[in-house]
Amino acid sequence: MAVHNGAGSGIGRAVPRKEDERHLRGTGEFVGDIRLAGMRELAFVRSPIAHGRILSITKPAGRERQVFTAADLDGVKPILAASRLPGFKVSAQPVLATDKVRHVGEAIAVCVAASRAEAEDIAADVEIEFAELPAVVDMLAAQQAGAPLVHEAWGDNVGLETRVDADLAAIRTSAPVVVRRTLRTARQCMSPMEGRGVVAHWDRRLEQFVLYTATQMPHIVRTGLAGCLGVTEEQVRVVAPDVGGGFGYKGLLLPEEVCAAVLARHLGHPVRWVEDRREQLAGNANCREHHYDITAYADRDGRLIAIDAEATVDSGAYSIYPFSSCIEAAQVASILPGPYRFDAFRCIAHSSVTNKPGIVPYRGVARAGVCYAIETIIDAVAHAIGREPYEVRLMNLVPPEAMPFDNITNKHFDSGDYPECLRRVVAAIDVPAVRRRQAENCNGTRRVGVGFSIFCEQAAHGTSVYWGWGIPMVPGFEQAVARLTPDGGLELRVGVHSHGQGLETTLAQVGHEVLGISIERIRVVHGDTALTPYSTGTWGSRCMVMAGGAVATACRELAQRIARIGAHLLQVPVEQASVGAGVVRAGSASVDIAEVARTWYLRPQELPVDAAPGGLEVTGGYKARRDTGTFSYAAHAAVVEVDTEMGDVRILDYAVCEDGGVLINPMIVDGQVIGGVAQGIGTALYEEMPFDVNGQPLATTLADYLLPGASEVPMLRIDHMETPSPYTEFGQKGIGEGGAVGPPAAIANAVNDALRPLGVEINQLPITPHRILEAVLAAQAKQAA
Repeated sequence: MAVHNGAGSGIGRAVPRKEDERHLRGTGEFVGDIRLAGMRELAFVRSPIAHGRILSITKPAGRERQVFTAADLDGVKPILAASRLPGFKVSAQPVLATDKVRHVGEAIAVCVAASRAEAEDIAADVEIEFAELPAVVDMLAAQQAGAPLVHEAWGDNVGLETRVDADLAAIRTSAPVVVRRTLRTARQCMSPMEGRGVVAHWDRRLEQFVLYTATQMPHIVRTGLAGCLGVTEEQVRVVAPDVGGGFGYKGLLLPEEVCAAVLARHLGHPVRWVEDRREQLAGNANCREHHYDITAYADRDGRLIAIDAEATVDSGAYSIYPFSSCIEAAQVASILPGPYRFDAFRCIAHSSVTNKPGIVPYRGVARAGVCYAIETIIDAVAHAIGREPYEVRLMNLVPPEAMPFDNITNKHFDSGDYPECLRRVVAAIDVPAVRRRQAENCNGTRRVGVGFSIFCEQAAHGTSVYWGWGIPMVPGFEQAVARLTPDGGLELRVGVHSHGQGLETTLAQVGHEVLGISIERIRVVHGDTALTPYSTGTWGSRCMVMAGGAVATACRELAQRIARIGAHLLQVPVEQASVGAGVVRAGSASVDIAEVARTWYLRPQELPVDAAPGGLEVTGGYKARRDTGTFSYAAHAAVVEVDTEMGDVRILDYAVCEDGGVLINPMIVDGQVIGGVAQGIGTALYEEMPFDVNGQPLATTLADYLLPGASEVPMLRIDHMETPSPYTEFGQKGIGEGGAVGPPAAIANAVNDALRPLGVEINQLPITPHRILEAVLAAQAKQAA
């Protein structure tokens, strides 16, 4: 028996997204659309201060039964995201604050009413008396002796220190070229179109909590929720309906989810909480804040000898479930070398605790920050020796003939041609034309610059990577269920969740590739722990590698069962039968897969005696042949114009060359790249959540927290390379996060290229008009002096 692929009819096609039909017609169902009989609304009383002890909570008279504090949540345990990494300090996150608040927006009480407006009115009448404590807001100041302690039992404000050691003493004294930079990125607030939200009810018949929640990882939320509630996991069902974007913001267990579940059972009716944008901005600015002190050592040609760095990540007040506060800083130490080859590396990374919301892995996790750091220092090396920055990059990139390659931190680059990727964007952007334009306008106030970045994106990490972190979640074999319906349709059940990735389309393409069943007849079921196999969910650009591999495995096993029945119907030996293009074929004879399904379900008397008793439903498991992750990569190039009188930055041209291995759906890949670049532009130029010295967030509306819109995102030129991974089912690699990684570095390098003749270099993100004008005026004052 042979299983024939559908002659390329599934993999590699730009199939229109199946899920877009309901979204464009407004028939999708999000948490905000769910209405259950008797449902009440929740509003939370949140801390107005960043740090303080709670002395008393007074519920409004006559409303006592509608207000719940930590004292009312009997038996509920705090959220605990610990790690086994040496030196990691544990911080339990209370569902509602008990004796102390540690950041503005931390939930203290929850109010229940018939409408959200009424619940908010009750919340406004709750009186809380605080003994305010000094707040620690700056991640570097938090490490100093005498700083206010976020968690007194720790004795300091360092949650974890990660070290990659090397003896650089000889290199420091002998390297011909030494450049050093201090860099900083701003704290950001992830901004999916839909905020967080949850509907909870208690199913009395099944004695089960049922939560409809906007999450990326339903099964992980179920595990964490059961632990907090003190119940078994079969008593919890989590359903993720349509979800309006995630980016990591919805890859965690929420205190609000725990509260909603408790109240649904206690009150005997469903409850709902939907986050508003003010809650999101005031209480959940939780990503991207890094500081780097980085030094590069190179020879006179610009070839790297060593990198030495000390990095700090502001991880906020609590360790967030399941990824914990360790992952960002520890990632910095392991991925800072990027796609480059050199002989010595030293890095110390601190996870600094402050009176801010806990950090959550944002699209690309630590990569946008480390790409900005390493690419800035590469430009500094190039200018120190008088060469074009792209030339220095080409000299130091891992060459294709070295693949697969284990880098200095033992990252296993599976395949690729990094230099070719960079050469393509260099050609696309036309560097000589930019240099001519700069020469023609050397005294103007609108200055042009060009910048590059190149990075690799580790994705679809497996057991061998995550077990060492010791966090509550370790991915193993990814599973998928493939089931034929009685009329020949195909149901694919997966534990990952699709919230913009197009998985209802791309996983159907995989099923079509193996079985040839029409994509229109393939339904992907996801987001419900009662209907899908266990999975750690959607994160780390893993879905097409892991779930795609699991779907292919399940469909191939299903094809074997189909072939046995089909061969019996065709009256030929099973060895002569093949499955593909929606039929079982033997020579010139064939029978539709739909007919095979009808035989199994409706005419079992016609089945062969050796038909598989498990029927036409298969659970397949998949793990990549090497599960250290795939390594996609991309080069970004930006041309910008900087107005030195107004401080404005305009992106004139932007080119991307990426290699995601074999592309399942190139159109969806383009969408991922474009969306990611838009977010990266936000990191580079616009998005910043500043805090005052008391820990108060200063950008709590979208009038203050700036997001890039259509007019700020240029038309992109995207070039695809497709170097197959040798370890995955079809050669595909994870590509979902890379678009957001490259822009901060490329744009910052372009801005500094434009301003360099003025003696200006900006080393802080975002590059705002204020920072540009401040730097230009400082340079002018220095020159005048």
